[in-house]
Amino acid sequence: MISDFQPSKETQTMRAGPSQEDIRRHNLGALLRHVHLGGPISRAELTSRMGLNRSTIMALTSDLTAAGLVREELPRETGRAGRPSLVVRPESARVYVFAFDVGPDRLAVARVGLGGVILDRREAARTRGPFELEEIVGALSGFARQMRRRTRADTVCVGVAAAVSGGVRKGDGVVRFGPNLLAEEVPFGEELGRRLGLGLPVSVGNDANLGALAEHSRGVGVNVRDLIYLHGDVGIGGGIIAGGHLLGGHDGYGGEVGHMVVNPGGRACGCGSHGCLEAEVGERALLELAGRYGEGQQGRDAVRAVVEAADRGDIVAQEALARVGDWLGLGVANLVNVFNPEMVVFGGMLREVYLSTAAQVRSRLATNAMAPQRERLRLRTSALGDAATLVGAAELAFAHVLADPLEVLARVTG
Repeated sequence: MISDFQPSKETQTMRAGPSQEDIRRHNLGALLRHVHLGGPISRAELTSRMGLNRSTIMALTSDLTAAGLVREELPRETGRAGRPSLVVRPESARVYVFAFDVGPDRLAVARVGLGGVILDRREAARTRGPFELEEIVGALSGFARQMRRRTRADTVCVGVAAAVSGGVRKGDGVVRFGPNLLAEEVPFGEELGRRLGLGLPVSVGNDANLGALAEHSRGVGVNVRDLIYLHGDVGIGGGIIAGGHLLGGHDGYGGEVGHMVVNPGGRACGCGSHGCLEAEVGERALLELAGRYGEGQQGRDAVRAVVEAADRGDIVAQEALARVGDWLGLGVANLVNVFNPEMVVFGGMLREVYLSTAAQVRSRLATNAMAPQRERLRLRTSALGDAATLVGAAELAFAHVLADPLEVLARVTG
């Protein structure tokens, strides 16, 4: 059937292309992103990387400097004749975000300056049990207030974000499910924003997704466009970078690889299923297999104790790690077959587990992963360590200002 639909004037206008203001906004954000992620960079290098002329770069840096987002300085050493190109640096001490991390065993808060500099940090142990919203938000906002009291008068907070060990609904920061936090339908983002009183929305993301974002932006996966980050805490989470972008899924629950079934009829999982990767590889599985599960035997210290015992020749610990490593390898092989990543990164407690079970993981890959997918695969441990999820939360908080620097700054300072 042939349609006689005619586009409206509004539609025709939209197709005319971006306005000069749209282009300027995009270029300001792109330039600030170069400085934020890459650190100090000369005007000349910006000209080359962005494909813009020198006068445009000068105008963009002048706008960002006037807004207090960057500053320009003469290079310390040039080694070249002629007039040196000015170096553009992020105003890390002035422009910052708050990043929060809520895990089964800890609460962490950081004040992170533009450029990714951690300016201040607080951390506290969390007792496992029901997710007490008022108590948790009270502790986090209290840490943030302590940090704010230590800042200069001319500083400005441009964003807030939190990493949470659970499934977070896209858009409103509600923790829909968090078996390892004992959380369900918790309006975490809204309540944290209210208690902070900064007048800023709080972006909330799954901790493993944000760990993937962090390793891709600042860790071992810089310049890797296809990456899978596996995060081990009590359970197993995953974040997937495909074509340089984080896969969030339709409602924001993408990346829950810990609930991929690898052993039908296996161990019971907190999600209600059986034989999930999390159930076969997570903390409880390892500790039970090693005969160490019980009162006072939990957390990353308990996992490290198993790894250290295996290194000393403890047969039970070695067999426990070999069993867990075999299931981990099967999970990785499935993910490699589906997503064909360039790199798989192991973070959280999985750093130690992978280093002790690399032989089992690689054996499973050789058996269960298709040859074309595994031939160029790199297996790595997190470069950011325990800070990965917190760094990822900071990058999520900076996303707004990087998208529209001058408008966001005007809004938070107005």
